[in-house]
Amino acid sequence: MAPQVKQIADMLEMLPQQEQEFAFEFIKRLVKAWDPDYTKVTPQEAKELEEAENSGYIDADEIDWDNLDKMNLD
Repeated sequence: MAPQVKQIADMLEMLPQQEQEFAFEFIKRLVKAWDPDYTKVTPQEAKELEEAENSGYIDADEIDWDNLDKMNLD
């Protein structure tokens, strides 16, 4: 977690529950305005996606589920 995010979380914990809920809804609106369909990724997510793509991952659509014994997974 980024230091600034931790600081924000710490500040939110100081607020009464009703104000925490208001802040949550406000942040949710900010995120939706920035990325309404949740398709943008953070730098960390981009790194993790790249690592996953280069890891030998097999897409489920590429698997012949009826003939798993014939798949070469090496």
